[in-house]
Amino acid sequence: MHFGVLGSGIIGLTTALELQEQFPSAKVSIIADRFNEDTVSYVAAGIFRPGTSFMGPTQEITHQWMTDAFNYWDELRRSKEAPLAGVCQLSGYIYSRTSPTIVRNHFIEKLLPVYRRATEEELKLCQGGWKYGSFFTTCLTESRLFLPYATSKFLKNGGQVVRQHVTNFFDVPQNFDVLVNCTGMGAKELCNDQHLVPIRGQVLKVRAPWIKTAFYGDYDTYVLPGFETVTLGGCRQFDSYNTEWCKYDSMAIKERCYDLLPSLKKAEIVRECVGLRPHRAIVRVEPELLTNAVGRRLKVVHNYGHGGYGVTTAPGTAKYAVKIVREMLAGNSKL
Repeated sequence: MHFGVLGSGIIGLTTALELQEQFPSAKVSIIADRFNEDTVSYVAAGIFRPGTSFMGPTQEITHQWMTDAFNYWDELRRSKEAPLAGVCQLSGYIYSRTSPTIVRNHFIEKLLPVYRRATEEELKLCQGGWKYGSFFTTCLTESRLFLPYATSKFLKNGGQVVRQHVTNFFDVPQNFDVLVNCTGMGAKELCNDQHLVPIRGQVLKVRAPWIKTAFYGDYDTYVLPGFETVTLGGCRQFDSYNTEWCKYDSMAIKERCYDLLPSLKKAEIVRECVGLRPHRAIVRVEPELLTNAVGRRLKVVHNYGHGGYGVTTAPGTAKYAVKIVREMLAGNSKL
């Protein structure tokens, strides 16, 4: 058996590792033209906190993705490889002045080890006159560490990496038994998918080792401590293809985050990052049988459209995608 995975971001890497896990005697190749720091995954803060509007094909499947993903990250966090993989435990607060529903999250209230209402005293930890709040404990995955860790593990398992830009599924270098499409925004052109839109994000990475807790506020404001830096964000600009750093977004992020935690004013800014999140109203994880003009057939499993929650949900959708691969090989997939 020979499987191909298109894309080397966090979706592609977790899918490739899951294929190696489920088909230990198979050959797995990753085909991509961008790796590590050139992927959108590299920019992500990586906290396990899915958006409440995140949606797979059904509610039941979506909840399964969340459960599988959290269990994967939490198991890795408990292992001796956690520092290498960049996975740790993190607690934080979600604040709002607008509505109590904003600080609730139906996906993780029962999944995380701790998810409770913030006390009156806790609402005053950050300035801003917060009316509503939740406290939670979750996992954080530092993509800057996880991507090279996962790539190294993939190669040690006998995986191959092919550097190639693919504009047509039939241009892939070999005949694969199944090809898994994890191309993120690249799928817009590759699949001619008009449902896939970019949501532009911009963050600042600052050196603030005294920040040990995550904080969320209104207007997409967040402060997320990582292994070496703290991520300050953010923005969600729908249907924007601008990959250039914007000084006005940076000013707005700093103002909101400094208002939340004034001590951040003395933090050194290490870098500023921009990424286009591949958003799809319904995340696409499904099979497709393609046939080209000369009658060549290709089995494809799509796994893309995670928006800003790729790191959060990657292991869950990877497990589901590989289940579809198995069904395709057995002839049981609903094509």
